Amino acid sequence: MTEVAKAYPRGSKLLKKALRVFNTTDTQTWYEKRGVELKTEADGRVFPVSNSSQSIIDCLMREIDLSDVQLKLKHPIDEINVVDDRPFLKIQDATVGYDKIIIATGGHPKLSGFDWLQKLQLDIVPPVPSLFTFNMPNNSITQLMGVVAESTIVSIQGLKKKVSGPLLITHWGMSGPAVLKLSAFAARDLAEREYRCQLQVNWVGESRHDLVFEELQGLLAASPKKKLSSIKPYRLPTRLWSYLLEKTDLSLTKPCQEVGKKGLNKLTSILSNDVYEVRGKTTFKEEFVTCGGVSLSSIYHDTLQSKSHPAIYFAGEVLDIDGITGGYNFQAAWSTGYIAGQLLDRN
Repeated sequence: MTEVAKAYPRGSKLLKKALRVFNTTDTQTWYEKRGVELKTEADGRVFPVSNSSQSIIDCLMREIDLSDVQLKLKHPIDEINVVDDRPFLKIQDATVGYDKIIIATGGHPKLSGFDWLQKLQLDIVPPVPSLFTFNMPNNSITQLMGVVAESTIVSIQGLKKKVSGPLLITHWGMSGPAVLKLSAFAARDLAEREYRCQLQVNWVGESRHDLVFEELQGLLAASPKKKLSSIKPYRLPTRLWSYLLEKTDLSLTKPCQEVGKKGLNKLTSILSNDVYEVRGKTTFKEEFVTCGGVSLSSIYHDTLQSKSHPAIYFAGEVLDIDGITGGYNFQAAWSTGYIAGQLLDRN
C-alpha cells in the first residue's frame, strides 16, 4: 500500500490509511463478484474485459437498484445549511433535512466552484490543473511528433522532483506518462510560474553521467568505422538519435572512431541532461484532474468527516487528493467512497 500511496502528490498520507481499509485488490474483487470481468495489462493497469466503461456504469446502476437507493437526476443542490449539526439541502426551492450526507461532487477547475462549501466555513485549497502536457512553441523537437522515448527521467530546473517513464513528443511539445506525472507533482509550482520553465530531459533513463559516457565509449569502440547515425545507443528511436546528433553539431555520417573525447562529452551531456523551454500547457478542457479542493486539515482522516460539521462526509476528488495517471484517481474515489459510506451507515 505504501508504493501505491506514493502515486498521490496530494493526499498520500490519507490514502495510505484508506488503502489499508479498501485497496486495489478489494476494488477488483468487488466488481468481479458483481459480474464485471477484468483483465490486467502488461503495465499493471486493470480494465473491464469489455474495454468499455459502460460495464462499470451498468454494474453501479444495478447495485443502486438492488440497494433500493433513490437516484435523482437533474436535482441541483442550490445550498447546504447546517442547523444543530444537521445538514439541510436546498433543492429546487425545497429544503430537505438529512441525518448525514456524503459530498462526492468531484473537483472543479475554479475556486468559485467551491463557493457553496466555503459558506460552511470549510477550508478550500484553491484548485489548479494537474496531469497536463507541456507546450514548446516553435521548438524544433516538435518535428519528431509521434516519437516515443521509452525510458526517460524528467525534471524542472529549480525543483528537486524527478520522475521516470516513457515520453511522447507531440506537435505542440511533450506528453506521455513521464511528463504527465511530473505535471502532477509540480502542479502548484508550475501554476505559480505561469507554466514557464526549463524542462530537463534524460533520454536514456540512466542518471549517472559516467555510466552514460562509458556506454557511448564502448559503442563507438566496438564499431569504429560505422557512421554515428547507425549506432543508436540505449535503443533510442532513429529519428530522435539523429535529431540529438544534429543538436550537438555532430555529423550523422561521422565515423565513430573520429568522435573524440570532446564529442563523447557532448553526446553524454545531451543524452543525460537535455534542456527544453516550456511555454504553456494543454488547454484547460483537456486536463484530466485538478489539484485542490476541501483541505485535508479540515476533515478527520480515519472517517472522512468534516471536523466542523460531523454529519458531513467527503469522498473523491472534491477533497484535496489527486494521483498520477494510471487509474490512481479512480482508486482514491473507490477507497474514500467505501470508507465514508461504511462509516456513515454504521454511525
